[in-house]
Amino acid sequence: MQRARKVFVLGGANTPFIGKFHPDFVWKGHPDFGKKDNPTLEDYVRLAALAALEDAGVPPKDVEKGYVGNFAGELFSSQGHLGAVLASAHPDLAYKAFTRLEGACASGALALVAGVDAIAAGADVVLVVGAEVQTTVNAKVGADYLARAAHYRTQRAIDPFTFPALFARRTKAYTEAFGLERTELARVVANAYANANQNPQAHMKAVKMTVEQAAEASDKNPAFLENEELKPWLKVSDCSQVSDGGSAVVLVSEAALARYARTAGDAVELVGYGHATGPIEGPGDLTRMDVTKAAADAAYAEAGLGPADVQVAEVHDCFAIAQLLACEALGFAGGPGGARKLIAEGAMERTGRIPVNTGGGLMAFGHPVGATGVKQAVEVRRQLLGRCGGYQVPGQPKVGLAQNMGGDDRTAVVTIYRRA
Repeated sequence: MQRARKVFVLGGANTPFIGKFHPDFVWKGHPDFGKKDNPTLEDYVRLAALAALEDAGVPPKDVEKGYVGNFAGELFSSQGHLGAVLASAHPDLAYKAFTRLEGACASGALALVAGVDAIAAGADVVLVVGAEVQTTVNAKVGADYLARAAHYRTQRAIDPFTFPALFARRTKAYTEAFGLERTELARVVANAYANANQNPQAHMKAVKMTVEQAAEASDKNPAFLENEELKPWLKVSDCSQVSDGGSAVVLVSEAALARYARTAGDAVELVGYGHATGPIEGPGDLTRMDVTKAAADAAYAEAGLGPADVQVAEVHDCFAIAQLLACEALGFAGGPGGARKLIAEGAMERTGRIPVNTGGGLMAFGHPVGATGVKQAVEVRRQLLGRCGGYQVPGQPKVGLAQNMGGDDRTAVVTIYRRA
């Protein structure tokens, strides 16, 4: 699909992503426990939206349309109807055309591409927000809520922690097919934490993780699944974080860019996207992400670019194995099993050939489900504009990519960005 109008990301913002082990998250044992509350879902929608508008230099009254990405607000926060929540974020946002979108962990990117389509259809200023609060219930209850992103009737019973078990299953299949070693996957985990340690907004900014710690199960890093066949294939360190947070971007047309841009370096162009969906009962081949590949193929075709053109990427590392599978589906690794070579070369590290998840990814930056797809756009924009501080990629990149995924690669959105 070729769009008739160009789309630019003029502004963006992430709140801090917080949860257990973050110094600002209030939980039992925190000195503020009982005295201070954590931000609510409504707080994250408001904070992210207003910060992105400020970053873009766009007054709230100029927003024409908006989209909110969120997966499970009704479950974790007893709050749906989040378009109306966005309308409450500022008096000048009242009566705007706001809508919520849901696609499991791809909800944020679905909101983003809905905004792209709105610009293509004639809007000039679109506000996109993603937000999620997941720390309101215990881990097993939260796992049950999140299992609704799988095929609940047939897949829920695999383990009390459905999604960790589904990706342990992928780790087992990939290892058996390609000989992946435990220390190789541990390098991916340790790199994510090292990046997050340089990122002041990251959930795990204060937590260190070495390759040795990530490689072996221990009392502090247990293999926690109840499914005995899958238990050896996943540890706590292999998982993304249960996080709260919000992210937002301001999308504008070329005409609006001329009206608002303070300098030529304020915006990046969103040059292509792909959105693909697979049957909920899948996947078929546990060693591939076919839905992500379909979305990537469409994004590359629209952008007129290929994998070799990408200089920085945000991929959906909900589990460590997902980063490898995503990089292969996106064409960075030369085919199935090729991610092992990326690890050996250090290619995905911040100074490597294709830096991946430079702020820590879902494993260490955090994973507030509905926010993730929008956060990725914020992070790619910041990298392309040279604004990532301690985790900035050397030699300012010009082309970036984001891959956001819902369920076990059942919904995938790939977006490609280019510095003007």
